[in-house]
Amino acid sequence: MEREGEAKNERKARGGGGDSRTAASNGGGGKGRRTWKGAYGGGGGGYRQYPIIQAYPALLPLPVNAGRNRTHINGAVALPLPPPVLLYLQPPPPLHLLSTCYGKPMPGAVQRGPMWTHKPSKKPPPPPHAVTAALLPLPKGSNTLQTEKFFMHKKTSQVGMDNGNTHHRSSNNQQGTPIARRPDSGGVEGAVIPLSANHFLVRFDPDQKIFHYDVNIFPHPSKETARMIKNKLVEENSSVLSGALPAFDGRRDLYSPFEFQEDKAEFFVSLPVTSARCSVVKNNGYILDQQKFKVFKVNIRLVSKLSGEYLNKYLSKDKDGISLPQDYLHALDVILREGAMESSVLVGRSLYPRSMGEAKDIGGGAVGLRGFFQSLRPTKQGLALNVDLSLTAFHESTGMIAYLQKRCDFLKDLPHDKNRALAQEERRDVEKALRNIRVFVCHRETNQRYHVHSLTEETTENLKFRDRSGKDLMVMDYFKEQYNHDIQFRNLPCLQIGRSKPCYVPMELCVVCEGQKFLGKLSDEQTSKILKMGCQRPSERKGIINGAVEEAFGAKRNSYADQFNLQVSKDMTQLSGRVLLPPKLKFGGGGRIKDITPQRFDRQWSLLDSHVTEGSKIKSWALISFGGTPEQHSCIPKFVNQLSSRCEQLGIYLNKKTVISPLFERIQLLNSVCILESKLKKIQEAASGNLQLLICVMERRHRGYADLKRIAETSIGVVTQCCLYPNLSKLTVQFVANLALKMNAKLGGCNVSLYNSLPCQIPRIFSDDEPVMFMGADVTHPHPLDDSSPSVVAVVASMNWPSANKYISRMRSQTHRKEIIEHLDVMAGELLEEFLKEVGKLPARIIFFRDGVSETQFDKVLKEEMHAVRMTCSRYPGYKPLITFIVVQKRHHTRLFHREKNGGSTHYSDQNIPPGTVVDTVITHPREFDFYLCSHWGTKGTSRPTHYHILLDENKFGSDELQQLIHNLCYTFVRCTRPVSLVPPAYYAHLAAYRGKLYLERSDSVPTSRTTLYSTTPLQTPPLPKLSDSVKRLMFYC
Repeated sequence: MEREGEAKNERKARGGGGDSRTAASNGGGGKGRRTWKGAYGGGGGGYRQYPIIQAYPALLPLPVNAGRNRTHINGAVALPLPPPVLLYLQPPPPLHLLSTCYGKPMPGAVQRGPMWTHKPSKKPPPPPHAVTAALLPLPKGSNTLQTEKFFMHKKTSQVGMDNGNTHHRSSNNQQGTPIARRPDSGGVEGAVIPLSANHFLVRFDPDQKIFHYDVNIFPHPSKETARMIKNKLVEENSSVLSGALPAFDGRRDLYSPFEFQEDKAEFFVSLPVTSARCSVVKNNGYILDQQKFKVFKVNIRLVSKLSGEYLNKYLSKDKDGISLPQDYLHALDVILREGAMESSVLVGRSLYPRSMGEAKDIGGGAVGLRGFFQSLRPTKQGLALNVDLSLTAFHESTGMIAYLQKRCDFLKDLPHDKNRALAQEERRDVEKALRNIRVFVCHRETNQRYHVHSLTEETTENLKFRDRSGKDLMVMDYFKEQYNHDIQFRNLPCLQIGRSKPCYVPMELCVVCEGQKFLGKLSDEQTSKILKMGCQRPSERKGIINGAVEEAFGAKRNSYADQFNLQVSKDMTQLSGRVLLPPKLKFGGGGRIKDITPQRFDRQWSLLDSHVTEGSKIKSWALISFGGTPEQHSCIPKFVNQLSSRCEQLGIYLNKKTVISPLFERIQLLNSVCILESKLKKIQEAASGNLQLLICVMERRHRGYADLKRIAETSIGVVTQCCLYPNLSKLTVQFVANLALKMNAKLGGCNVSLYNSLPCQIPRIFSDDEPVMFMGADVTHPHPLDDSSPSVVAVVASMNWPSANKYISRMRSQTHRKEIIEHLDVMAGELLEEFLKEVGKLPARIIFFRDGVSETQFDKVLKEEMHAVRMTCSRYPGYKPLITFIVVQKRHHTRLFHREKNGGSTHYSDQNIPPGTVVDTVITHPREFDFYLCSHWGTKGTSRPTHYHILLDENKFGSDELQQLIHNLCYTFVRCTRPVSLVPPAYYAHLAAYRGKLYLERSDSVPTSRTTLYSTTPLQTPPLPKLSDSVKRLMFYC
């Protein structure tokens, strides 16, 4: 049952949707208005704004007769006018200073987010010559603004932005260490294999200007609404926009192939909003909702003029020191995505159109959707569009009652038990499941969407609210009176919509909106179903990708790209890879077979007649069972006999007798941390404190697994090996052998090593007298919905030379979601001390593998983490090891497929590429040292090669040397008898980081979540418990 490390958490999703601030104050139509005051009285930068109306608690929607005696403006209740607000108007600046405002924001202004989000003003009091003016709220007649289309400002003489490529990852960081360059023209070792890659060449015109405009919409809309506003604005103002069809990212960035008539313009766009409060009765007796309009103010401002000149230079092989123009690349990404956006749901860089298949139910209130990922990449062949199949779980769009029935197991019978109430723990689970989900109401017609903030403390039956007239109303009476609807699930709480004002809606009147990514943690069953949806053989996946490209960039869908002179090839990139030969492996001397070169197609080898390289001696061990039936318990003696026999065959000594008789406990014991710890201490005492191994057999997976690992490895000081009863009932030879290999590795043994030592393989760099330490580092982050738990970092290092196959770890917690390792100097120092004790000297060279770093973080990681390693080394006088720093990327979308030389089909076309396939041309970086290596055999789906990007190489590896080194290391992973997809130091760091994450999970803890918009105090980072001395020098995490 040993768990594999979980995949990297997705970036934390940020809420979109409608504006909850206005929804509550406007009867559900979202048309209520706030008036704001500020230091300059209007929109702009550098001031702080304050609402000048009071926010009233209200039910959503508001009563029709609320405030009947008050004046209505656009369907909203008019409130009493506040007293005049005195504003101090500064004299206008000189005209020559006004033009600079278009080039950069005014001081103190925050450019992103809603237009009222600004830093507090620190301006001094107004001078005596300032003009004093009184500002009153707009009168009723102000709704005539709806009839005006836009206000334009004349072009400024200086936009100060030509090419404007300001945000980029420097290709040659002048302030830090430059990124390593490719040392040669690429490797030559291995048999050549014809391949195709899912990269599609993009041709662009370097002389084509792209005009970048900043868009500010008020009130702040959701992405969907923002796109509707953009489409209507373009439709109604074609001449002002010079006839362009601009591309829009749904937030603030608008890109046009032509310059608009004005550099700065203001528009008013009205969208229809249906309001139930303005119903009219037709002659035929039906009650219909009157069409109302919501007006949005749209400010557009020219930010920069982008050119492809710098990208063209960056892609040239003979040009060095040129930075990647990220602004221009981002603009092209938005443009190429615009056409597909009209009929797709966008999640990150992936699009999910209906044309790629209907949603598939995966249970638990979630559905799986197929889509495609696309992203531009600079490569040796030029600019390429990487397109791949993408799969994501979404919330099922259904009624809230039906959704809860599927999402929460304890509410399975909810539709049949309308009097069901929620216990306190159940209420907490429901609230956690629903938080931030977007819903719409079904008791009236409206386009408004709302975010669920929380649940009400009171049940619907007992819930009251106060309307604007100050009258207390019961929720149930209100819906009966206004909508003639009897609330059925009256013992359930209401949904609370919005954070600033309480707005209550009964659950049964809400429907989950479609197109929302499922952010909850998927169950094992859900994960299995979503993986099956993406488990296509290579030929099928290749066909899906080609179909997505054809549909997205076909003749009818390419209007946006055509405007910007962009041409996307419809053919995958053709290239040649190389297949590296497998290394010769060495086993222990006690077996019949002492060495082997894996020759099978999947490069798997057998230990049937072999011994492990170094067998451990397990003299003191015990077994404990959690749960299981009497029949399953009867399998334990057979399991112990077979395990000890298999260990003996492998050259591992396992005492045939446990220190105490096997213990059989109920699985509920894992729910109690104190009782579990007490039980484990008694077992340790029975072994006189010398217990080496505790085998734990479980009835099923249990959350108490985390407590078991933490207690055993930190408090008790014993290594554990977990397994499940279903596997014991089968008891296959392979299962028992794998269990024995893991036990041997955890207790200091060595399963396999390279026959030819590393100094023999790369004599130009390595030698027996100059030890080398291989290090791996990874950071694991909490779940996307967890906004308070710390991240966990793990660093591992090899402790033997020249075998380099035993690794110990150091783990620490650090700031929430911080990717840069905070205490790397401390952890690296401890590992260097351990290496000095084991080997007798400090390593002359360090090969550092860093997992989980995106390309935009390369410079920062190299600068800060390399500085930490060097600081650690500087504590030893005169010690300056040569360091190679390599970023390992597994979460990318490049796929490689078999290809016949003449383009025809082959019997290999439906097979994965063979283990050892390496690619370092055509689709790699134009100048930097990187390559793709597929070291494993993909048994299911389509193999994903690992991308290795070398940021620093003081050891001066050649392409062949480094590729062969990493490929050979992949055969030394301790947990299996086949090469793995990830270089072992990075793999071990991933497993150790996941183990550290488990240490923070307690089965008896109450889950909490921070729900405040702003944190007034920094989050505290709880430290990880300290490892026991008897465990910390072992590979307990594998």
